[in-house]
Amino acid sequence: MDSPEITQAVDALRHRLAPGTRVIIGIAGAPGSGKSTFAAWLQGQFSPGASVIVPMDGFHLGNAIIDGTPLRQRKGAIDTFDGGGYLALLRRLVRRDEDVVYAPEFRRTIDEPVAASIAVPADVPLVITEGNYLLAEQGPWKEVRAQLDEVWFLETPPALRLQRLADRHVSFGMDREAAVAWANGPDEANARLIQATRPAAHRIIPWL
Repeated sequence: MDSPEITQAVDALRHRLAPGTRVIIGIAGAPGSGKSTFAAWLQGQFSPGASVIVPMDGFHLGNAIIDGTPLRQRKGAIDTFDGGGYLALLRRLVRRDEDVVYAPEFRRTIDEPVAASIAVPADVPLVITEGNYLLAEQGPWKEVRAQLDEVWFLETPPALRLQRLADRHVSFGMDREAAVAWANGPDEANARLIQATRPAAHRIIPWL
């Protein structure tokens, strides 16, 4: 999985970490680019307990909010997330004035966020947060970006990304035709918005 860009990024991150401090790294990219996989890989480059992954997906609006509204057909779009809630969490993680901060987690098996599922103790030096809209400018997202020490943007070949998306949708219950339509429809509309934020990233990370 290593590349010169990844090796350089990880080495620089190691040097950035210092005793008694915290670094919050954002991993951005289009749907299907492999953000969750990369975040887990990055966590594995550090000693156990040295980092926690806090996904933006924990701030999906609940189905009780979006069912019966136009948002249901655009789930995953920027306005189907609680950006203000995500910003508030990141500010708490930056302050480090609580013994433990609890973050929500999105569980695809039930298609819902679950509150207080991830514990982030105050002494954890590295927080890795990953999500689609970390570099977006609208609403609270510009302030989200301000909480992050760096944001890395994952670059994944479009055909591979679309295939992964369709396969993921199938694995969680969609039939193949609907999965391909969703990947090429709502997911791809989101991808275009996210791709436009790429120039604001600190690093571009090639990722398969």
